[in-house]
Amino acid sequence: MFNRLRQDIACVFERDPAARSTWEVLTCYPGFHALTLHRLSHWLWGHRLRWLARLNSHVTRFLTGIEIHPGATIGRCVFIDHGMGVVIGETAEIRDGCTLYHGVTLGGTSWSKGKRHPTLESGVVIGAGAKILGPITVGEGAKVGSNSVVVRDVPPGATAVGIPARIVEPAQERARHQKAENLGFSAYAVTRNEDDPLAMAIHGLLDHAVETDRRIEMLLKTIERAGVSVEDDVATADKFDPKYLSKIVD
Repeated sequence: MFNRLRQDIACVFERDPAARSTWEVLTCYPGFHALTLHRLSHWLWGHRLRWLARLNSHVTRFLTGIEIHPGATIGRCVFIDHGMGVVIGETAEIRDGCTLYHGVTLGGTSWSKGKRHPTLESGVVIGAGAKILGPITVGEGAKVGSNSVVVRDVPPGATAVGIPARIVEPAQERARHQKAENLGFSAYAVTRNEDDPLAMAIHGLLDHAVETDRRIEMLLKTIERAGVSVEDDVATADKFDPKYLSKIVD
């Protein structure tokens, strides 16, 4: 038991630069308190002392603002930062090394008695206000953006953002950033607000520009393979009118 407490304290220092001392963690971190008291609730639940388990869980919620059902399974070195408003359902499973921020919900989408809450594999990070709903699995090392709503499995190592959440493709994001820099602005702030209509419109324009560049590059390579010499300045806009292209093809 004491070894597990030491692990929990150590993970707070690893993931929260504001932590200054062990005494501060022991006395002032509601996430640490909630997880420690949950172990007692879970033990009581496992020994069919269900009312006592629920009572302990209810008192814990009153003290910490974090609601964890006694039936939830939580691994080692899990860190709940700030914690206010976190809700973890009965059949939720959280593996070792996961991090949850305030306002996170691991909820169900049905009234069935079986598995109805999410499973977080090792090393998952869930941003503030995110909702993970249903008996889905968030793969090892995956990240869920703040305020996202996840209703489908998230692959290991992936990043899910938006409502409903979608998987961010790293290659696509890099292409967006590169194109945005070429156009004279950075899309970094835009990617932080996936659901804003203006941000989504800009993303669509950037994706269209990237795809257009790719097709133009393929066209030039095809022309060169045909044995036609293409000048370096052929990529200028005025040379891509129909008359100019017809002369090259002829």
